[in-house]
Amino acid sequence: MLRIRAIGSAGLPVLVGLLSPVGSDALAQAASEAIPAVTVEAQERSRPKPITRPSRQRSASTARAARPVARNATDGAERQNNTASAGEARAGLNQSPAGQTTTTVDRSQFDSRPSFSVSDVLRDSPGISIKQGNGPRDLGISIRGSNARNGFGIRNLVIFEDGFPVTQPDGLSRSDLIDPHAYGAIDVIRGPSSALYGNYATGGALNFRTRPGGTIDGVEYGVDGGSYGYLNNYLAAGKKVGNFEGSLFASDTRGDGYIGNSWFNTQTVNFLGTLKATPDDRFTVKIINNDLSARLPLRQSLNQFYTNPFQQGCTTGTGAAGCPTVSLFNNGFNGGKDTETATQAGLGRNDRRTIVGGRWEHDFDNTMTWRNQFVFDDRNISQPTGATSTIGDFPSYNYMSDITKRGEIFGMESTTLVGAWYNTLVASSDTRNVMPGGNATLGLISANTYSDTSNYGIRAREELKLTPDLTAIAGIGWETTILKGVNTLYKYNTFNVPVATIPAPTTVNRTIENTAPEFALLYRLNQEWQFRGRVATGYGTPQVSNLFVLPNGDFGNNTQLQTQTNVGYDLGFDWTPSNAVKLSATAFYEFFRNELVNQAASNPSASNATYTFNAPRSEHRGIELAADWKFHPGWRFMAAYTYLDEVYTEYVENITNGAVFSFNRAGNKIPGISPNELTARIGYDEFAGPLAGLGGFVEVQWKDSFYMDNANLLKAPGYELVNVNVHYKTDLASDTFRSLNLFLEVRNVFDRTYVASANNISNTVTGAGLQNPASVLANTTGSIYAGSPRTFVAGMKVAFK
Repeated sequence: MLRIRAIGSAGLPVLVGLLSPVGSDALAQAASEAIPAVTVEAQERSRPKPITRPSRQRSASTARAARPVARNATDGAERQNNTASAGEARAGLNQSPAGQTTTTVDRSQFDSRPSFSVSDVLRDSPGISIKQGNGPRDLGISIRGSNARNGFGIRNLVIFEDGFPVTQPDGLSRSDLIDPHAYGAIDVIRGPSSALYGNYATGGALNFRTRPGGTIDGVEYGVDGGSYGYLNNYLAAGKKVGNFEGSLFASDTRGDGYIGNSWFNTQTVNFLGTLKATPDDRFTVKIINNDLSARLPLRQSLNQFYTNPFQQGCTTGTGAAGCPTVSLFNNGFNGGKDTETATQAGLGRNDRRTIVGGRWEHDFDNTMTWRNQFVFDDRNISQPTGATSTIGDFPSYNYMSDITKRGEIFGMESTTLVGAWYNTLVASSDTRNVMPGGNATLGLISANTYSDTSNYGIRAREELKLTPDLTAIAGIGWETTILKGVNTLYKYNTFNVPVATIPAPTTVNRTIENTAPEFALLYRLNQEWQFRGRVATGYGTPQVSNLFVLPNGDFGNNTQLQTQTNVGYDLGFDWTPSNAVKLSATAFYEFFRNELVNQAASNPSASNATYTFNAPRSEHRGIELAADWKFHPGWRFMAAYTYLDEVYTEYVENITNGAVFSFNRAGNKIPGISPNELTARIGYDEFAGPLAGLGGFVEVQWKDSFYMDNANLLKAPGYELVNVNVHYKTDLASDTFRSLNLFLEVRNVFDRTYVASANNISNTVTGAGLQNPASVLANTTGSIYAGSPRTFVAGMKVAFK
């Protein structure tokens, strides 16, 4: 028998203003429960002591190192958990390292809303910026502007899933495989972090935590659907049986897209299983597979965006105004060219990503854990995204081993970590010309790139409780990176003769060493105030493929690229005057050397869309604020604000037009960095009575305008968006069903036309050496994707026992 509580008509006015991101199950306890803090733990006076082996007792749940997920996002730095085991302390280093500025976004914030991509979730954390990438779920995720200067994918931060690395050894991460419905929480770790996470962690790290099987405890089926043909069917199943706990997530997502030539079809499978084989040994298996088939529009100029933001009517190269085009060799290798739109050419992506990881954790005793972890990560791509298509397989292997020890040093509580790692990626990828005719017809090969990237290193970390209220953290990492590569060009010098001349290839063989220390202090003044200070370093080596691309996008010698490094200073506090109020603030200042910056190639029909260069010196500074205020029963206000001021302090740009002309960019803003971003939400959830489970919220997103070029002549416009959500969640009295969750959300209520992504563009000069003004730069293509117009999305999720 199935019974659902009815919603009385008297409750309809509740829908008008009310509004909250939290599920009703959380708010049903709001009157009696304190708001738990993810990143601030109550001080424990007891000290860990070794427990002799004969008397040690452990439950099966010890096998899972993840901490309990709180019901709200918090910002701050995690206090040392004095009663945690060594294994739990090690897991915490991927979630909320002591002394570091962190935010955890938990499931209650997105469980009752459409979560198409990770951008729908991460905006709740300060310090995060999102821009649309090359595909439906391909996003450029930035921490403190780390990735805003890159053209595609995710760089300058390291991503984990349940502690397994999903950033490949060349530093590239992609978000295509992330379906937010799979996760119970996401940890955002901000600031230079190479001492703990190694190469590429100049901006910080992300850790996605899938839902443990015991939390699901059955089967859940959900479906989201809405505007522009969007449909997502997903299923989660999980259970904890004896010493084994496992969860499986699968989704099928497809849509027509709101821009011409942007339909997509993607499937994701995600499995996590942990077996406690003995009281001392735990084995964990992680499997992720994602298949993506998508069409991809071309990026526009700013003027094209203003004329035709959604690229409608772009079926021919001479079609509607505002349609970006690409020039394709008629025969697929040389001679005359045809100008075509993305729809005509059939541009898109057909990719597969498969990740298989295993972890063995062994407890020597209750204070020492040895962890060994291996990950195989294969990225197989076929990407006809412009005048050429990149085709290749990128298999990588990653091994990590570390020991965590909890105890005492001179009577002071301590947690010690020492570890080592090795990872490698060897790949050979072809670049082939795209021909006219549609369906991304491929012509002859134009280049081959062989790459071999390997990293190995060691790290050490010590957390020492100097007093009951003061903890000191020190760490250091040392790493060697080996970059090997060969770029071979194929030149077809005779018209219509498909015989290639192969010039001498460009080669690279470099060994780079980096060291990254860090130091932090964490001080708890009282139950209301916590203060933190940190100085830390980061480094990121260039990708092998970056070493073979010239400013115009053609292949060539760019092997002079150097490793970027940064040193950052953080000062922050967390204030919790009551169970209903939480405020966190962090100020940071980071100094970069040889910052790696990407910008759109000067030739939009070249083999490569972006080019990478070093800026010798630059500075990043800013403020991050997070607020969570339950100001009245059922009502809640949340906000995440980021201020960024990032400038070149030493950089001379050389621009060629016949002769070479030099321009000093010192003092200019780094392009792609929005100085102000805000996500604010006010909501209400009814937690008692006949309307319990009914709620809603209004959300505002603000992104300030930002420069698109090094000369700071052209700006991408800012925007403000308003989203409105109504949701209902109820438990079901049934032998089969556990709960029902319904929602309806209207996004971009006022139908604003806005820029969702703007890649940096190159400045140009006249023959006399004068920089072309903004009116000329506004015609530079290869930069902009428009954001979604007004959309309606409804969803339903049923949980089975």
